[in-house]
Amino acid sequence: MPSNAHFPLLLAALCGAAFNVGAASVQPPTTAFTDVTATHVPADAALHALDGAMLDADGDGDLDIAVAVENGANRLYLNDGTGKLSHASGAFGSIKGDNEHVRVADFNRDGHPDVLFIAEDTEQHALFLGDGKGGFKRVSERLPATSQANGVAVGDVNDDGLPDIVIGNTTEGKSGVAQPFLWLNDPARPGHFIDATLTHLPRIDVQAQGIVLADLDGDGDLDMAIASQDPINRLLLNDGRGRFIDATDRLGKQVPTETREVHALDANGDGRLDLVFFNLTSNNREWDKDPQTRLFINQGDARFKDETVARLPTHRFSSWGGTVVDFNQDGYPDLVVSAIEVPGFKPLQVRAWQNDGKGIFTDVTAKVVPAATTGRSWSMASGDLDGDGKPDLFIGGWQSQARLLLSGD
Repeated sequence: MPSNAHFPLLLAALCGAAFNVGAASVQPPTTAFTDVTATHVPADAALHALDGAMLDADGDGDLDIAVAVENGANRLYLNDGTGKLSHASGAFGSIKGDNEHVRVADFNRDGHPDVLFIAEDTEQHALFLGDGKGGFKRVSERLPATSQANGVAVGDVNDDGLPDIVIGNTTEGKSGVAQPFLWLNDPARPGHFIDATLTHLPRIDVQAQGIVLADLDGDGDLDMAIASQDPINRLLLNDGRGRFIDATDRLGKQVPTETREVHALDANGDGRLDLVFFNLTSNNREWDKDPQTRLFINQGDARFKDETVARLPTHRFSSWGGTVVDFNQDGYPDLVVSAIEVPGFKPLQVRAWQNDGKGIFTDVTAKVVPAATTGRSWSMASGDLDGDGKPDLFIGGWQSQARLLLSGD
């Protein structure tokens, strides 16, 4: 979280209206997304809704949103089927915490989505089992350990058909090693977890802020990329049984960054997964590292080359999050990127970068994202909330209204 505890809120009303110039009527520009926050999201401009994950919590066929709340109780927003969200108070209890991220999976194999929250300073990770009717039971005692965490990923790393959990830890304000955790889902008791850290992960010290599980070397199992706040990002390769080796050297030369998130995508359409890293200059302090978003292209066999300069728009804003989404429906993955000006922690408009299909991205923010979509934006979740077959975006925020963008026609 940002190092400064309090900031004055920037309140801005941005609106568009038709107006006449002589006899001609000039309409406001249209964008690929429509910002429906004012009518579709519970209003709370001071909420720290840092992350969201979509799931059908109540079994009505549409996607709802589980929201990780920093310094508060986590929330469930239920969807009315049109994308309009309402707060299901108390769905995840009333315990407040420094919640950073949320992930969804059917951990106990009962056919209903379950929810995992991870916490940083308060160190109380929380697991909730869903009943498919909007109810959740807290079973956090099934998690093997507590920690100061900021990164999390869920996936079947040992190919037993059950989702496992990777936790990325930090040691801010503490001594010791920031060793990630690997918790394997117990096949004898699905929804219970076995700590396999000592046997399945290399001994590494990495200040993890984000994790992605993806098949990066093309061998059919899930590998791991770790976004680190200091000093370099990491790559771990899976042997197919959930045992990982440190292959960070395959990332090639890295510019020192303070990275917050990492996502996998086939940027250039060659069938290999590439990596995009969202970065800060500092955690709301002075100008330090280059916050430029960086794109690493997979050369084959999980050997990467930083091709940022040739492929991404240049920028000086810091980004605490973003997502991969095909917002123009052309079959190529695009990027939506949060933007905050540092120093100053100034809210900025969310950015949209369009892929030409060959991995060259162009800033098309004006055509895609409404000017009203401005804030201290954080992590994002994408999915079809209004049932039109197109991806919509829920955008978290730090002491900033969480926002909802619906795809247009």
